[in-house]
Amino acid sequence: MHNVTSNFLSPKVKENYSDNENLKVLSYSDEIVKGSNPFAVVLVNEIIREQDLRTVNQVDLEKILKLNILNLRGKYVDSALVLRSENELNSYLARDLLRQLPNNQELPVMIPLCGLELRKDDKSNYGLAFNLTDNKKLIYNPLLNKSGNFLSEDLDGNGLPKKLGKGNRYFFGRDTGLTRVYLDDDLDLISVNEFLDDSDDEVRIVIVNI
Repeated sequence: MHNVTSNFLSPKVKENYSDNENLKVLSYSDEIVKGSNPFAVVLVNEIIREQDLRTVNQVDLEKILKLNILNLRGKYVDSALVLRSENELNSYLARDLLRQLPNNQELPVMIPLCGLELRKDDKSNYGLAFNLTDNKKLIYNPLLNKSGNFLSEDLDGNGLPKKLGKGNRYFFGRDTGLTRVYLDDDLDLISVNEFLDDSDDEVRIVIVNI
């Protein structure tokens, strides 16, 4: 993903998002693009979609691990958001997404980042908010509210554990708010992080063909 640098995103960030600092998290060194957060991933999707590319969802990440296509150990990869309630964590963005869901949608629901678009929103703490696209996929799974060990061989069609209890990997869940979903450096699945703007040099954006 050598072409997705801060300079690559810069025109969009300036023109469409008032030079929002939360989108300036990518850097390029040692021939590697480093950094990511859910806002930056969604922006990258807006740009690369024209090239029939998109960022990974959780199913893609599990396939990459199973086939050993990339060595993701020691890295972090954002794939989705989880919406559980409008309370506490990121409550403004949670309420905004709740208004966009179908009336019969059950919670908790995982929303892959490749099914979202950004918009400027001065009411948001981040100056940004998410819109659901026509390509959205809403994934209901009650285990998103729980935590526990799981096996890589025991996943559903959405890349989430079918059950929790035994296994060499761990799923971290909680029961309120809006959080990000990512694969962590130990290949555990994290869905408890409320800080949607955080990034560091060990975070990566992974791209696949549509």
